Amino acid sequence: MSTTAHAKPMVRDRTAAWLFLGYAVLVFFAFLYLYPFVVQVTTSFKTNSDAVASPLSPVADPFTLGAFDRLFNTEFPLWFRNSVVVTLLVTAGRVFLCSLAGYALARIKFRGRGAVFTAILAVMAVPGVVLLIPKFLVLNYLGIYNAWPALVLPLLVDAAGVFIMKQFFETIPESVEEAARIDGANTFRIFWSVVLPMARPALITLTILSFQGSWNELPHFIIASQDPDLFTLTKGVATLTSGQLGSGNQYPITMAAALLMTIPVAIVFFVFQKYLVRGGTAGAEKG
Repeated sequence: MSTTAHAKPMVRDRTAAWLFLGYAVLVFFAFLYLYPFVVQVTTSFKTNSDAVASPLSPVADPFTLGAFDRLFNTEFPLWFRNSVVVTLLVTAGRVFLCSLAGYALARIKFRGRGAVFTAILAVMAVPGVVLLIPKFLVLNYLGIYNAWPALVLPLLVDAAGVFIMKQFFETIPESVEEAARIDGANTFRIFWSVVLPMARPALITLTILSFQGSWNELPHFIIASQDPDLFTLTKGVATLTSGQLGSGNQYPITMAAALLMTIPVAIVFFVFQKYLVRGGTAGAEKG
């Protein structure tokens, strides 16, 4: 009796020790993950000399907004505007077109449907860098190189987006569509008014991925245009890191630009996160 009573505190102590060790490891890796972001934020408020003298310090001493002042005296506002326009067009177009393609592959019976889907899966397996030169040749052949269409059109359809939408549409019961078809609705009407509203979780996922992907895109914009008036944020910030503003390091202004670049993506993610989690939970409950 006394031995059993004595063993229980030992087991609790051992469990508490393992829990403490586990949390300590998690805190350590969380610190490793978050510290670079902390350094990025603080460096954007440092002077050039302070950034060189103490690049990893999480304290800006002295605290200054000089990097942001210099940044907004560059072409940064133009780059920001271009990125917003391209990202909104690409996100809206990709969500609509990928939804159409996904619905067609999931519901419409046509010859070669399996081959088309297999080709889409094959495209997903091809590294994007392999397609850069062919993409440049096509843009140049079509005469849209160094123009707005070159920035937007090649990004409007994404194989992964088509795959996501197709897989989700296949989880929706066909009986829902049959009821609408009996009421006289055509295929597009069924897609737009019946099926698409039910695909909100997939649409939100695709919206987040499309927004983030097009906002952070760089290789495509490099081969699509060399016109400074068409620079996006990613391409413009790359010119800052190459010393556009003069000799020496540009750590504060580069970090300031990177910090401002992360804000729109963070806002989109946090705004849609609850809907994404809610949709995923609903899908799990149905399954």
